Amino acid sequence: MALRILLCLLALAVFAAPFLTIISGAFDENARGSVLSFYPHHATLTNMRVAGDRGIWDYFTNSLVIAGGGLLLQLTVSVLAAYALARHRFRGQALVMTLFMLTMMLPEEVIAIPLSLVLGDVPVVGIDLKGTAFGVILPVGAWGFSVMLLAEFMREIPTEIEEAARIDGVGEFRMLWQIVLPLCKPALGVAGVLGFIMIWDQYLLPLIAAKDPTDYTVTVALSVLRNDPEIGSGVVLAGSVIALVPSLVVYLLLQRSLVSGITAGATKG
Repeated sequence: MALRILLCLLALAVFAAPFLTIISGAFDENARGSVLSFYPHHATLTNMRVAGDRGIWDYFTNSLVIAGGGLLLQLTVSVLAAYALARHRFRGQALVMTLFMLTMMLPEEVIAIPLSLVLGDVPVVGIDLKGTAFGVILPVGAWGFSVMLLAEFMREIPTEIEEAARIDGVGEFRMLWQIVLPLCKPALGVAGVLGFIMIWDQYLLPLIAAKDPTDYTVTVALSVLRNDPEIGSGVVLAGSVIALVPSLVVYLLLQRSLVSGITAGATKG
């Protein structure tokens, strides 16, 4: 028992140490990136003010717009695609599933140049999406992981429920909205949390889609601040604290759904 407690405390220390260091440096007047400290020696809000003066809140807003819009589009596409894969049989279904799996194996760097060309001149319509939020929202709108997750979860829902609804004259979209989705809340919670964090942490895609520094997201802006010789590490850490807040809030709000979704998936598996 004592050994188990000791191991838990050790694991907690390993995971908590980076966060304590970031928070300490963000509020330390003399923060230095090469020196680790778990508490600020000279507490101040100067780093936060300097980060704000450097436009961190504008970049933060850009990230919120992209993460919110991208997640909404991603969940919509994932639910529709997952329902089609789970409940309908069509030619080439196995190929579609394989392609979804392959997209999860491709690193961003592989598609960086083609994606940049496509965003600059969208096929058929010929629209330039660079410098707009849609230039980031559209590429993250389809995520193979969330499609596969929701499809597997929907397959576990008894078909008798839907057959009974069809007898009562319920259509496909109404059935999806009123019957299937409420039963998929745990999986939607997992897809929502992981999807938000995935979009929020994007670096290469917002960098490719940006035309001007004002288009940067908070992750790209932090990289720019870090390479600025006039900016101390305390300011970068202050920006990092600001960037951590949304992911932490989303996780805390949907923690129960995340745990229940993972537990349900493990039980069904």
